[in-house]
Amino acid sequence: MSHPPNTPIRHGGDLLAAARRYGRSPGDWLDLSTGINPDGYPVPPLPADAWQRLPQDDDGLAEAAALAYGTVRALPVAGSQAAIRTLPTLLRPGRVGIAALGYSEYAPAFARAGHTVVPLSEADFARTDLTHPLDHLVVVNPNNPTGRLVSAATLAAWHAELASRGGTLMLDEAFIDCNPTQSLAASAHLPGLVVLRSLGKFYGLAGVRCGFVLAEPAVLDPLREALGHWTVSGPARVIARHALTNRAWQASTRLRLAQQGERLAMLLRCHGFSAIMQPLFCWVPDTDAPALHDTLAQAGIWTRLFDAAGDCPASLRFGLPPDREEAWQRLDHALGS
Repeated sequence: MSHPPNTPIRHGGDLLAAARRYGRSPGDWLDLSTGINPDGYPVPPLPADAWQRLPQDDDGLAEAAALAYGTVRALPVAGSQAAIRTLPTLLRPGRVGIAALGYSEYAPAFARAGHTVVPLSEADFARTDLTHPLDHLVVVNPNNPTGRLVSAATLAAWHAELASRGGTLMLDEAFIDCNPTQSLAASAHLPGLVVLRSLGKFYGLAGVRCGFVLAEPAVLDPLREALGHWTVSGPARVIARHALTNRAWQASTRLRLAQQGERLAMLLRCHGFSAIMQPLFCWVPDTDAPALHDTLAQAGIWTRLFDAAGDCPASLRFGLPPDREEAWQRLDHALGS
């Protein structure tokens, strides 16, 4: 489950590598390799002092995030990635359950911190006794890339069982903004629960590198100390405050992404693929996924290829095309040919 130290961890969004490999200009691609909203939050003009001053921790960003997520406290971090690399070092070493097919940064981060990583199949997440042999559990909800969504009630039960033994449920809600009623953010003040949120996916602001850790002070205080000062840049903090307080944009975007996710799933199914849908992406498990990935790349469409893992075959993840008809038609034509 863990990666050898010198093995690079693959992610979507590696468009420049694709351009070099296939000899096609970066501007001549339809990049569907991430689950990032392709029509993200409209960034406003930034005041000059956002660039000129050191970032201010008391600028209201933490409070805005806590209010937006319906929780008691939030710690701004440089994207979820900063927290994923650091949080395992703050937890008592033990057996940590992590999906065999999921976000690939968790397993090596926990292994480096001295934990024993227990790979979990997709079928494992339907077990009521999942947490019994574990000290900690990582759940990406909905899971990336399989789209598996665990109910809030089940997550709460897993958290209660782990916390009763001094364990932790780490809940990555990077894609939950499309389904906020399924979030456990409101319970993040309880011992044994850590919730990660991000501006990258729903808001389409992956480049600002801003996320939030929601947890009790016993977790947030040492995490803040470990990460140090100025982890989130001044411009990123201004943009994040705008996005988190714009409720009208959030509501309209939630509706639009749901419609576009359904459209993408229908398009894939019309071409004979079995697609599991989340609003920001569709997952297509298929033993011929490597060949399909290569064929689409030759047509200038970049998808994310996943190797077989756990009980899942090789698969592709399709992010949403931009909200332009020519982009949808290009994908339709490539799938049809």
